[in-house]
Amino acid sequence: MTTRGKWIIGLVAVAEAMILAAIVVGVLLWRRSPAPDVAPAPPGADPSSPSFGEASWPIWRGDPALRGQATGTLPDALRLVWQYKTQGKIKSSAVVDQGRVFVGSLDGRIYALDLRTGKRLWSFETKGAVEAPPLVHENMVYVGSDDTFVYALDAETGHVRWRFETGDKIIGAPNLAPQPDGTIGIVVGSYDTRLYCMNASDGEELWVYETDNYINGTAAVGDGRAVVGGCDAQIHIVDTADGKPLGTVDARAYIAASAALADGRVYLGNYDGLLLCVDLSDGQVVWEYADIEAPLLSSAAVTDRYVMIGAQDQRLHCLNRADGSVVWTFATQGDVDGSPVVCGDKVIFGSGDGRIYLLSLEDGKEVWSYEIGAAVMTSPAVAANRVVFGAEDGVVYVFGPSR
Repeated sequence: MTTRGKWIIGLVAVAEAMILAAIVVGVLLWRRSPAPDVAPAPPGADPSSPSFGEASWPIWRGDPALRGQATGTLPDALRLVWQYKTQGKIKSSAVVDQGRVFVGSLDGRIYALDLRTGKRLWSFETKGAVEAPPLVHENMVYVGSDDTFVYALDAETGHVRWRFETGDKIIGAPNLAPQPDGTIGIVVGSYDTRLYCMNASDGEELWVYETDNYINGTAAVGDGRAVVGGCDAQIHIVDTADGKPLGTVDARAYIAASAALADGRVYLGNYDGLLLCVDLSDGQVVWEYADIEAPLLSSAAVTDRYVMIGAQDQRLHCLNRADGSVVWTFATQGDVDGSPVVCGDKVIFGSGDGRIYLLSLEDGKEVWSYEIGAAVMTSPAVAANRVVFGAEDGVVYVFGPSR
């Protein structure tokens, strides 16, 4: 080999060594670089605009007590960020966890969607309509179906971890019920008249409580008690440790809505339009609001001062929490069966008239509204600067701050 050839080969070897060294250094630096502390702002978000919602809204109504409160402050106007079309009407309210939206559809599927883009991440098909809102806990999605099963799905993949069979359809959301031994229980009601508690990790039945008629709603959980209304016209108070009854309260008409708990009191409306505030310590009615005279399918949002509930008289009612007196009412053009959510100084909800409304909490004046054109019977999820609604046109609508 000539001297020139040896020289060229040497240059090539040096170049290869330099490239290899650069790759190694790059890999080491990548491994040592810390992950960013804060995720990038959602597309279109204005850093100077109010922020609203924790990073997650993993449970229907925002917490196990079902109070319907979100953190932060909603802006005075929202814009549609994206929408996703399913193949059936949406009666299931959405939940949000780790940048993902989870929602059921009457097409029989539970969907996982990217919160930023609306891209479908996965879907899981049950054998019946999915009317029930999901629950997310420790990267698992729990959801009931009209096919009588409660499903536990991997939140990343949608793969089934376990399923639990009841005797009839399930249209209320599951809720969390921590057990004395540290086990996490999943509490859910069924049309088979029973309230079930199962082990979150494997679906093993922990206890069963039986009522005298269908259970439509979600059990509110707090202070070791699960509180659920039934179509037997009773408010049932159950020990979450063993399912033993702690008491019942006569609601005077059957109950299709879910309870809200706050400071030892339960707020719950019946199908005759009567809203009750009950002291859980003795089962006595503290006050009642009887001026609606239309079915209550909506569940109450409860703050330090107010109780808000929608009704089939086409209005949202805001009451004084202390005595049940009227603070204000707001009229829509359709039934208000979805449940309102309070965020800062505003309340947001949907109506059967096809609109979403944002009102001032103080006086009930309209701040902003958006016409979808299809009935909105679901409750909003408010998280990570996003508001998520499902509608009867089968579409998931996601709103964010106006630009």
